[in-house]
Amino acid sequence: MSGPLVLGIESSCDETGVGIVRGHELLANEVASSVEQHVRFGGVVPEVASRAHLEAMVPTLQRACATADIDLAEIDAVAVTAGPGLMGALVVGLAAAKAVAFALDKPLYGVNHLAGHVAVDLLEHGPLPEPCAALLVSGGHTSLLLVDDVTSQITELGSTVDDAAGEAYDKVARVLGLPYPGGPYIDKAATGNPKLVAFPRGLTARKDLVDHRFDFSFSGLKTAVARWVEARQRDGEDVPVADVAASFQEAVCDVLSAKAMDACRATGASILLIGGGVAANSRLRALLAERAGESAVTLRTPRPALCTDNGAMIAVLGAEIVSRGGRPSRMDIGADSSLPVSRILV
Repeated sequence: MSGPLVLGIESSCDETGVGIVRGHELLANEVASSVEQHVRFGGVVPEVASRAHLEAMVPTLQRACATADIDLAEIDAVAVTAGPGLMGALVVGLAAAKAVAFALDKPLYGVNHLAGHVAVDLLEHGPLPEPCAALLVSGGHTSLLLVDDVTSQITELGSTVDDAAGEAYDKVARVLGLPYPGGPYIDKAATGNPKLVAFPRGLTARKDLVDHRFDFSFSGLKTAVARWVEARQRDGEDVPVADVAASFQEAVCDVLSAKAMDACRATGASILLIGGGVAANSRLRALLAERAGESAVTLRTPRPALCTDNGAMIAVLGAEIVSRGGRPSRMDIGADSSLPVSRILV
């Protein structure tokens, strides 16, 4: 497969990712996670994450080159996450990318982390049908997007107004006595009755559909779970973890899938792709597949390893920008922790 040979560096949160692609062909996707260092805090500590990136960057880069069986000097371009994300973590990745680009006299492309989650689909299914809809679900972001051009035009249809879905998973896991990060543990524990507790579906009432049709809210759901569990404990009753986990997960996935299908109908998009760490959730994938089939929408899902933050998604977005003649970024670009998804190239 032909195409530019691009190195991608991702460091927006707690995973140091280095990917190498040739066009849409994945050659290496190495990730060093610092999640174990954050477990005792119950969430990501920015200073700890930044330090972990510093320690992991060079070894991860070396592993990626070895896996791809290339010499670093062979690359055609360097792509790096410029935002959104944790400021300190972003700065580490940007510094590394600039160093490589400067030392090798290669063009630098500072790109949007969220657009990377969309572009990673290129590695699984080839060229994106444009326009298409995208549902991004992670610890920090829950967004519905309309993708007209993954390199230049992405429109945010809706986003979370409070807790992102992944953040709600982490907080509910803590309430249920499950480990951090909560997503995989709740997914595994959710073997009970999903109808035991009718937890609320945020921003789905008729009055919400005027201003928040495609927006998400999981703060009320998180609080409802906590209050339900506290009431059981106060009455001296056991908490049926499997049932509560299933009921909570059903509420989250019901809202995500329903709003995603509504977005497809509203925009006329016949393709929906998903990305982000929560996109690996088994119930979300099953419910989306079921509802997509009912709505004649084609669902495109990445393998779980490409759902979480990784360098491959940044590399393939960079390769697509290079292939379409995108202008490189300046070497003095800075990190933008709140970079909007509409700004794909910095």
